Amino acid sequence: MSYFDEYFKDIHAGNGFIHSCPELMECVQRTGFLPLLESGIQGYSAESLMAEECRFTQFDDGSWEWPLWQWKGSVVREGNCVYGKFFAGKAGFISREWWPDFFNWRRSQHPAPEEGSIEDIILSTLREHGSMITRELRAACDFTGKNMRSKFDAYVSRLQMATYIVTEDFVYPVDKHGREYGFGWSLLTTPERLLDYDTCQCDRTPEQSHQRMVDHLSRLLPTATEKQIMRLVK
Repeated sequence: MSYFDEYFKDIHAGNGFIHSCPELMECVQRTGFLPLLESGIQGYSAESLMAEECRFTQFDDGSWEWPLWQWKGSVVREGNCVYGKFFAGKAGFISREWWPDFFNWRRSQHPAPEEGSIEDIILSTLREHGSMITRELRAACDFTGKNMRSKFDAYVSRLQMATYIVTEDFVYPVDKHGREYGFGWSLLTTPERLLDYDTCQCDRTPEQSHQRMVDHLSRLLPTATEKQIMRLVK
């Protein structure tokens, strides 16, 4: 019986079971790989697993409450996991237990950026500063003209998919009362800086790491198709 079979019997009925940040952290550790939002596999995302009272709520005055969005920073800081756009360009969590295999496979498929390329400039700038919020990194790399934001974000997303960039934390603006507001900005860094170089290493071949992840996700998600599983780890 898979983790989802045992603990998420009511997922398809919309009855999530995560009521708190610690429960979300536990879920990341139990699953190993957990997309934040819709993943293309029914029920397989942190958003899908939220209890009804913890889902996005829009109030009449235009304000909103979204515990998942508020908790994700704590999960990244304290949840023994790595966060970034890892799943077909969409964000999610990977436990530290599984990170070396994921890192091993993805790096084998995406060699280091060519020296002098835009990806290399972005990555070198980030390494020089240690960590930067996205808009600071964009400005430092001179992506300041019209339509530059979307182009820059595409480069950063590709570097995240290749495991060269991860999210260290989230930074929020503060209002005059000292309260955080908005959706926040990603504080970006490299996995080697976040975890250290040795923690990212794996004693398996990339192909062994790939097969290990596929086997794990196939057991975790027995109703998922081979194509859906491959899309998560490719």
